[in-house]
Amino acid sequence: MKRSRFELFPSDMGSFPYVWLVYISIPIYYISHEDGLRMAAGYLLIALFVLTYRQLFFARKSFVFWHGLQMLLLFTLSLAYSPYMLFMGFYISSFIPYYKDWRKFYAVLFCFYAVLILPLLFYLPGLAAQDLYVVLPFLVVMMMSPFGMRSLYRQRQLETDLNEANERIAELVKREERLRISRDLHDTLGHTLSLITLKSQLVTRLIDRDPDKALLEAREIEQTSRAALRQVRELVSGMRTLTLTEELQASRRMLESAGIRLEAEGDFGDKEISGLVQNILGMCLKEAVTNIVKHSRADRCTIAMKRTESDIRLVVSDNGIGLEGRIQSDGNGLKGMKERLSLIDGSLELRSSDGLTILIRVPVVVRKTSDDGVPQAADGA
Repeated sequence: MKRSRFELFPSDMGSFPYVWLVYISIPIYYISHEDGLRMAAGYLLIALFVLTYRQLFFARKSFVFWHGLQMLLLFTLSLAYSPYMLFMGFYISSFIPYYKDWRKFYAVLFCFYAVLILPLLFYLPGLAAQDLYVVLPFLVVMMMSPFGMRSLYRQRQLETDLNEANERIAELVKREERLRISRDLHDTLGHTLSLITLKSQLVTRLIDRDPDKALLEAREIEQTSRAALRQVRELVSGMRTLTLTEELQASRRMLESAGIRLEAEGDFGDKEISGLVQNILGMCLKEAVTNIVKHSRADRCTIAMKRTESDIRLVVSDNGIGLEGRIQSDGNGLKGMKERLSLIDGSLELRSSDGLTILIRVPVVVRKTSDDGVPQAADGA
C-alpha cells in the first residue's frame, strides 16, 4: 500500500495558509513579555493552536473537535494573558463557513461570539479607551466575516456543481451519440456486409466451374462495397464533432476560470484540415489544457497552430512546474493523447524548460484519387 506524501498544508491552496501564519506573531509578541512558567505555557498553547489550524485543513470527521479546541485555546489565552490575543479569532472565523447546515453554522457562530465577548467584558473595566479603539473594529470584522465567506463558499460550490453537471451532460451526450452510431452501423452496414460475405463465398465456388459467372458476382461485390463506402461516409458526415476553433474557445474559458492567461497563435480554422484530424487534435488540446489547469500551477499558457508542407503542428506550453510530477499526476491523460494520435500516425513530444511544452505533430499525406473518383489514400490533414 503506497503511503501518501506528507503535506504541511494542502498543496492546491498555494501559499494562502502560510500567509495567515504571519498573524501568529501578535500573540507570540505578548507571550515573550512573560516570565518562566507562564511564558512556557503560553508558547505551548500557541503551538497547539497552530496545530489545530493545520489539522482543520485536512480534518473530516474530526473537524468539529479541532475547531472546538481552537475556540477553547483562544478563550484560555485571552483570559490568561491579554485581550490582544483575540486577534487570533480571525483563524476561527475563517473555518466557520465550512459548516454547510445553517443550524450548525449559527450554533458555532454563537459559540464564537461568546469566546470573543466574554474575555472583552472581563478586561473592560481596566481597558484604556485607545485599546478599545484598536480591538473593537477588528472584533466587528471577525464577527461579520463568516457571513461574507459563507456566501463566497456557496458561490464556489455552485460553480463546482455546475461544472460537474455540465460534465455529466457531456458524458450523456457522448453515450447517446455512441448508441446512435452503433444503431446506424447495424442498420445500414449489417445487411450490406452480410451480402458481400455470401457473394464472396459464391465466387469461391464458381471460380473453377463458371469463371464468367464468378466474374459477374465479383463485380457485384465491388458495387456493393462502393455502396457500403458511401454509407460509411454519410454516417461519418452526420457525426457532430468540435472543430479546433470551437475547442480553442472552450479551452480559453477553462483557463480564464482558473486564472491562467491564454495566448493563441496561428490559424485554427484551416479548412484543409479534415474533420477526423480536427476531432483528434481537439481532444488532445482539451486533455493538454485540463492537465495545465489541474497540475501545472501556471499563470500563462500559449497554444500555437502551424501547418507546413509535411505536417501539422499543435504546440501547448505553460510556465508552470514543468514535467516532473505532472507525469505522475496525469500519466493516463498523456497516454490517451498518444493513443489517439497513433490513429492518424501523429506523434507527441514533451519538453520541460521553464514549464512544460507539448508538441503534437500530424503528418500531411497527399490525397490521391483514382479514375472513378474513389479516394485511394486519405489526406492526413
